[in-house]
Amino acid sequence: MLCLRQVCLFTLRRYQARTLCSDLLLSQINSCTHEDEVFSLVGSNKARLSEKHVGIALNMLWQLQKKRPLLLRTNDYVRNHSQFLTLCILAENKVEHMEDEAVVDTLYSILRLSVEDHDSLAEVLVTEAWKRLERQVLLSLPALSKFALCLYKKYRHFNPITGKIAHIVDEKLDSVQDIRALSVLMVSISDVISQSFRDRLLCKAEQLMEEKEVHFNSAKRILQFLQNFKLIYHPLLEKCNRIFLKSASRLDIHSISHIFGLYEQLGFDNAEFRLVAKQLLSETVDDCHDPETFAKLFFALGPMAGSNIRERLLVTAAHMAEEFSSQQILVILKTMQKMKCRNSHLLKKMASVLHKHLDSYHVLQLVKLTHYLVVLRCHDPELFAKLKMLLLGFLKSSVIPTDTAAIIRVLAMLPSFQVEEIILNKAAAVLPQCRLHNLNCIATALVKWNHHNQLHWQNSSEVCAELLQNLNDCGFQRLQKANNLNLLLEELTHVNGDWFEEVLSEETVAACQRLIGQITWANVLPLSFFLLKTKHHCPALFDRIAAVTVENLDKMQPSEICSILILFSALNYDPPDNEEFFENCIQHLTSNLSYFETYHLVLLGHALAVAGYFPPVLITTIFNVSFLSKLDAQLKVLPDSLKQRVRSRLMRLNRAVCLECPELHIPWFHERYCQHVFHNSSSRINPPRQHVYRMLAEILGGSHYVRTSVLTPYYYEIDFECVLDENKKPLSCMAQNIPLDNVGGIHLRHDVKDEGRRTLSPGSQRIALEFLDSRAFSKDSSRHLKGEPAVKKRHLEMLGYRVVQIPHFEWNSMVLSTKDEQLEYLRQQLYGIQ
Repeated sequence: MLCLRQVCLFTLRRYQARTLCSDLLLSQINSCTHEDEVFSLVGSNKARLSEKHVGIALNMLWQLQKKRPLLLRTNDYVRNHSQFLTLCILAENKVEHMEDEAVVDTLYSILRLSVEDHDSLAEVLVTEAWKRLERQVLLSLPALSKFALCLYKKYRHFNPITGKIAHIVDEKLDSVQDIRALSVLMVSISDVISQSFRDRLLCKAEQLMEEKEVHFNSAKRILQFLQNFKLIYHPLLEKCNRIFLKSASRLDIHSISHIFGLYEQLGFDNAEFRLVAKQLLSETVDDCHDPETFAKLFFALGPMAGSNIRERLLVTAAHMAEEFSSQQILVILKTMQKMKCRNSHLLKKMASVLHKHLDSYHVLQLVKLTHYLVVLRCHDPELFAKLKMLLLGFLKSSVIPTDTAAIIRVLAMLPSFQVEEIILNKAAAVLPQCRLHNLNCIATALVKWNHHNQLHWQNSSEVCAELLQNLNDCGFQRLQKANNLNLLLEELTHVNGDWFEEVLSEETVAACQRLIGQITWANVLPLSFFLLKTKHHCPALFDRIAAVTVENLDKMQPSEICSILILFSALNYDPPDNEEFFENCIQHLTSNLSYFETYHLVLLGHALAVAGYFPPVLITTIFNVSFLSKLDAQLKVLPDSLKQRVRSRLMRLNRAVCLECPELHIPWFHERYCQHVFHNSSSRINPPRQHVYRMLAEILGGSHYVRTSVLTPYYYEIDFECVLDENKKPLSCMAQNIPLDNVGGIHLRHDVKDEGRRTLSPGSQRIALEFLDSRAFSKDSSRHLKGEPAVKKRHLEMLGYRVVQIPHFEWNSMVLSTKDEQLEYLRQQLYGIQ
C-alpha cells in the first residue's frame, strides 16, 4: 500500500510539473514580440510541444505580421525559416488532437502567411475540419466564418465543404447576431447559394446593420457580396455608404480604392463619399512611395483631382513606370481613360514598359489593355503589332463566345488593321452560341471593316455580307425564342450601337411587349432603362410600367421611381390616369427627399418640370443657398459628363420655374452660364439653313423680314423668327436685331414680352419656326415628339411666340421634293393655311 502511494505521488508531481512547465511555455509563446523569439522557443522545446503549443505558435507568427504595415511584413522570412517547417510537421502530426476551433485558427494563420496553395498542412487541416463538420461538430459562428473564408481564399468555393457550410448557415440564420461573421460567410458561400437564400441573407444583413454597430470592413464585405451577384440593392448600398462616411478617419488608400472599385462595378456613386475620399487621399499624395499603393491612389484620386494634384500624380506615375506590375499598368491606363488624360509622356512610358509584360495578361485583360491604348491614342506601332499577334493567337484557340466577340471587337479598333479570313471564319463559327451583346460586338467590327475597305481577299465583301445576314438572323431568332423577360433584360444591359438600333431595336421592343405579363416591380427599372436608351415609344409597355409602379410604390426605392418618371418625361408620354400616376409618385418621392443626393434632386426636379409638375417642397429645397452651395462643392468631384449634365439640367429647371411658376419668386441666375455655353458652342448657319432662310425671305418679301439663329430671353435658340401683323403682313425685324457679342449670326432680344407689347400692334404675332431633326422624335414608326422639344414649344408660347415645328420627315419627304412644293409648305405653315 505504501509503495502504491509513493508511485501515485510521483506520478502526480510529474504531471503537475509538466502542467506548470507547459503553462509557462504557453505564456512565453504568447509573450513573444518577434518571430525569432517564437522560433527560438520552438527550437529549444521541440520534444515538449503539444498540439496546443503548435497552434498557438503558428497563430502568434501571423499576429506579429498582422501588426506591421503591409510593406514591412516578412512572410517570406517566416515561411523559409527551418523552425516554421518544424511547426508545420508537428501540426500535421497532431492535427487529430487539436480542438475544433484550433484546427480552423491554425488553417487561417498559415494561409495568411501565404503558404503554397497545395501545402500539405493546409490540405490536412481542411480535411480534418471537413470531417468534424460531417460529424455534426458545432463550430462557433466566428470559427465557421473563418473556415469558410479560408476555403474561399483557397479557391475551393465550389466544393462540397462550402455547400455544407451554406447548409449550416441556412439552418442557423434566424439566430445569427454577429454581423462581422455573417458578412464573411455571405461572401464565402455566395457561389453556392440559391436566389431565395441570397435574399434571406440580404434581409438579415439589413436587419443587423440597423441594430448593431458595424465596422467598415463588414460593410466592404457586404458590398463584395452584392458585387458577386452583380446586384444593385440600394438599401444596403446606402447603409454601407453611411458606415464608410462615419468611419472616414479610419479609411486608408487601400480601403478607399477597394470601395471605389466595388462602387464602380455596382454602378453606384455617392458625391459625399467622393468629397471625403478626395480630402483624405489628397493628404497622402506625398506619402506613396511604392507602386502598389500609388496605383491605388491614382485610381481613386485621379478622376476627381484638381489640376495641381493631377499634375503631381502624372509626374509620379511616369517616374515610377518601370516599377509597375502588369496589373498596376492596367489600372493606370484605365484611370487615364476615365480622366480623359492623353499625357503623351506618361503614355509613352507606359507603352515602353508594357513590352515586357504583354505575355502575362489573360485574354480579357489584353482586350481591355488594347482598348485603353487605342482610346488614349497611343503611338507605338511595335506595341500594337505585338498586341495584334497575341490577340489573333487567343482568337484562334478561343472556344468561349464572349471572348471571341470581345477579341473581334477590339481588333477592329486597331489602327491600320488588315482583316484576315480566319477572323470571319471564327466569327461565323460562334454566332449560334452568342448572346445579343456578343452579336453586337461582332456586327460593329464587321460594319467598320466593310466601311473602311479593310477586307482585301477575293469575294471578301460577299463573305462579309453573308456573315452579317447570318448575324442578323441569329439576333432575330434569339429575340423570337426569348421567353424570360428577366434574362432578356440582363442581355440588353450592355447592348448599344448603330447595328442594334437599326436591325434589332424594334424586334427587341416587340419581344418585351410579348412578355409584358412578366413585368413586375423587380424588373420594371431595367425595362425603363432599356426603353429610355432605345427611345422607343411603346404605349402598351409604358402603361404596364405605370400600373406596376403605382401598385408597388412601397416596395420600390425612391431612386427607382425617379428613373421611371424620367422615362415618361423624356419620351413625353402620359399614361392612363396621368395625374394620379405622377401625383402618387411625387408624393412618395417628396416624403423621401433626404434619400437623394443633391444632384439627384436636380435631375428629378428637371424631369418633373418637363412633364409640367413643380412640387413646391422640391423646388424650394433645390433653389436654396445652402443646397446650391453643397451642390457646387459636390460637382467638383463628379465625372465631367455627369457634372455637365447636372449643370445643364439645373439651368433648364431654373428657366422652367421662372416661366411657369412666377409665384415661387425664384430668380433667374443662369445668364452668365448660358452666355459661356453659347460662346463656346459651334452654332453657325449651315447651308441647309441658308437655303430655308432664302426661301422664307422670298415668301415674306425680303431678308429683313426674317431673322435666323435667334436667342430668346432665358436662352432658347430658335432657327427662324418673323413677325406678322393682324392682316398677316410681315413686319421688318431689322430694328430688333441686337447682336450677341462674338457670336456671329445669332441675335438676342432681352425681353420679348415687354418688347412685344411696345412694338407689336394688336393682333400681330411673333412666329418661331423650328426644324426638328431625328433627335426630337422617338426612334420608331410613331415619330412621337420627345419631352424637350415639347417643353421648348410650351415655353416659347409663354414668351409670346406662335411656334411652328417642322419635322425632318415631312421636310425631307418625296412630297416636298421640289423647291415650289417646299415654298408652298412653308407658306402654309407661316400663314396657318390648311
